Amino acid sequence: MYAIAIDRRQVGQHLNLLTEMFRLRRRVFRDRLEWNVSACGDLEIDIYDAVEPTYLVVFSQQNDVIGCVRLLPTTGPNMLADTFSVLLAEREAPRDAAVLESSRFCIDTKRATELGRNGLNRATLILFAAMLEAMQARSARSIVTVTDTVMERILRRAGWPLERLAPPQQIGETNAVAGFLHNSESALQKLYSYANCDGPVLGTADAGRHAA
Repeated sequence: MYAIAIDRRQVGQHLNLLTEMFRLRRRVFRDRLEWNVSACGDLEIDIYDAVEPTYLVVFSQQNDVIGCVRLLPTTGPNMLADTFSVLLAEREAPRDAAVLESSRFCIDTKRATELGRNGLNRATLILFAAMLEAMQARSARSIVTVTDTVMERILRRAGWPLERLAPPQQIGETNAVAGFLHNSESALQKLYSYANCDGPVLGTADAGRHAA
């Protein structure tokens, strides 16, 4: 199992891979969770996929896409500021080069069944670790995200707790919450241990893939 990062400059070189990722997002968010998300055929794509995203993608040993998350700069359009500002409880959305936003975090639980040492899905742990590594590579201090209280509990079990910006609010069928995930070397080392890997999990699409 391994992860790679694809930024906006590399999108044209990796269209097939990204198509697999957008298919996964459709299967998870529209088909399984029944969220009201935009879809183009069997792909889930929204307006934020056009504003300088970096994608972190997790692969199985068979090279199947089994997880992904999108990172955006908070200095431009992002989901918390422009779609889910109600979750801020009248606070200002972060607008800071040292703060990223994560969105569209998903795992293909039908293909990714291996568990880590703490009982959480190993692909989830690998993707959390990749997010922390991406933060460190960009010298970012935090990721801000919109998630639900189920994922909040998973993050706590993984040793990377969410710092809430405001109390949760019901949005459709989801008990949604916004918060910060801070850059933490101790959290990263816990994730490596729980995921049963020795070190960095994240490579670049151009540098090639590696297993973890």
